[in-house]
Amino acid sequence: MKKAYSILFFGLFIIALGACSKTETASKPEAAYSGGKLFIIGGGSRPASLINSMIDESGLREGGYALVLPMATTLPDRAIESGKKQFTDNGISAVGAINFIEGETPTKAQLDSVRNAKLIYIPGGSQNRFMGVVAGTEIEKAIWESFNNGNMIAGTSAGAAVMSEKMITGTQLLRPDDSGFKVIEQGNTDLADGLGFIKNAIIDQHFVVRSRFNRLLSLTMENPNLKCIGIDESTAIVVSGNKVKVVGLSQVLVFDAQGKTPSLQGVKLGAKNINLSIYLDGDEFSLN
Repeated sequence: MKKAYSILFFGLFIIALGACSKTETASKPEAAYSGGKLFIIGGGSRPASLINSMIDESGLREGGYALVLPMATTLPDRAIESGKKQFTDNGISAVGAINFIEGETPTKAQLDSVRNAKLIYIPGGSQNRFMGVVAGTEIEKAIWESFNNGNMIAGTSAGAAVMSEKMITGTQLLRPDDSGFKVIEQGNTDLADGLGFIKNAIIDQHFVVRSRFNRLLSLTMENPNLKCIGIDESTAIVVSGNKVKVVGLSQVLVFDAQGKTPSLQGVKLGAKNINLSIYLDGDEFSLN
């Protein structure tokens, strides 16, 4: 059976001890905003300017530590190495990592490390794999406690997808054998529960580079009460309450069908006058 693998800051290593047992479930706290920030990266390369924005927004230069949670990937060692390097290359040496294993009970020391992290960073991989480890557990509760204590939760690619309450899984329900979302249809884009930090929007990533317009347009029409946000690579949004700021090299697209009634012919979706905004570095908008 696999052991939980932990790398802790300041040269201290914590190894998960004891036999594996079923993780006890914990109820997800209410989304009460109390000063925490989100730094949501659309995947791809992360230039120094982007990482420095993340560090500065988190207040990490004034103290505290960053913690990498690599559970989205099947290559956690590599994710930890690259995740830590982006901080150390930009002047932050206090960086640790914990790779929680699905079904194993985390130690109190591990959970305290999550709760007290100034910045929690979630690398890419599979958002479904990440949520399979943390959903309904004390780990998820500890991540929320860190956020509600005013700390930053950051993530890229899959780590971006998990930020919203409604999470894009990447699965096509009507066309499971197709590669890419080639249609705009009702009921094709699968959603699951994410961490739930953003309740009034759905997040997509790698957006322009991978031409993910069809799936986000479908979700826009299926969820007209939610904004649908497509973040391109090497670009991020900084979320503080309902205020959003764009940082990075590319664009953030926001589709908004609030107040619109979509039409339907079979499973083909239609709508008129959907609002589209394309934001650049330095632009700001609201989630309301």
